[in-house]
Amino acid sequence: MTSVWDELVGQAPVVDTLSAAVRSAGGDGRSMTHAWLFTGPPGSGRSNAAKAFAAALQCERGGCGECRSCTTAAAGSHPDITLIRTDGLSIGTDVAREYVRKSALSPALGRWQVLVVEDADRLTEQAANALLKAVEEPSPFTVWMLCAPATEDVIVTIRSRCRPVLLRTPPVDAIARLLVERDGVEPQLAHEVAAASQGHIGRARGLARDPQARERRREILSLPTSLRSLGDCLVAAQRINDEATARAAAIADVADERESADLKQSWGVEDRGRRPAGYAGAVSSLEKDQKRRRTRLARDSIDGVLLDLLSFCRDVVAVQTAPGAPLVNADVADAVREAARLWTPESTLSRIGAIVEAREALTANAAPLLTLERMMMGFRSR
Repeated sequence: MTSVWDELVGQAPVVDTLSAAVRSAGGDGRSMTHAWLFTGPPGSGRSNAAKAFAAALQCERGGCGECRSCTTAAAGSHPDITLIRTDGLSIGTDVAREYVRKSALSPALGRWQVLVVEDADRLTEQAANALLKAVEEPSPFTVWMLCAPATEDVIVTIRSRCRPVLLRTPPVDAIARLLVERDGVEPQLAHEVAAASQGHIGRARGLARDPQARERRREILSLPTSLRSLGDCLVAAQRINDEATARAAAIADVADERESADLKQSWGVEDRGRRPAGYAGAVSSLEKDQKRRRTRLARDSIDGVLLDLLSFCRDVVAVQTAPGAPLVNADVADAVREAARLWTPESTLSRIGAIVEAREALTANAAPLLTLERMMMGFRSR
């Protein structure tokens, strides 16, 4: 790595803005903006931009990518850079207050105490209010960096006190070039997965590395033209839900086991014997957090499926109304053209509406299986 900014693909204006802020940051902290809000579509690199900015602020050379400050920041072990993220559905008040207290401390080694909230949109209203005072009146050498899909996802009292940084969806060619140069991916595959990822760098990299993930995606994209009966819809919905649950469990089971073991060790609990006072409450709290994490992982997996289906329908509309337009899913162009032949533009838009409605329902905590079943029924060939 030659610079901490190298991972910010297709974000030249953002790099210019943040580099200028690093250069102008005064030694007394007065010329520094102490609260930043990074927004942009999924996969645009919001948290990567914030972490690169945090590293550059600690680096005496403005983000060289090679010094101890840059390397420890990249490894997530810099003592003055705190990453605040959640595996659950929300960030609660207790967590927010813990980091508010930390934000008041002076830097241990670096020049700034930096706190990066990777999921600021998941702050509960009470947690956001707990954070407000610290963002509004930070310590002289404290910098808050909040990341969210859109400014509207953060309460107005906080976002009005932050300097906005808007990231765009990275161009397909830029993502493909990164995969070829950084990861050694074959050029044609790099371009296909870059397009299929719809600008999500992490997803493009995952598709490039995992043939099974590419096969799962192709199977998902075959669904729209295969639903003929009510039974087909119910089977498809059940399969998507089951696979999402299984993928969530594969991640959560390992984390649950590790966290339970750590909790026992911290409380000095043996497998048999008396439990200290308060231990049962700690176990209950941990189990609730673990359940929330499973729910989020499963819903994120389902949302990935819905985005794939949405991109397929987008391609169908493109073929029906703008022949010659580039396709997101060029690797399944035959299936797209077949759907364009079988469907009318109006019915394609109706399917898009069903997907959007399903995503909104899941965001509102609707039951995943019932939501998928309803969507699939709206997807039947007609």
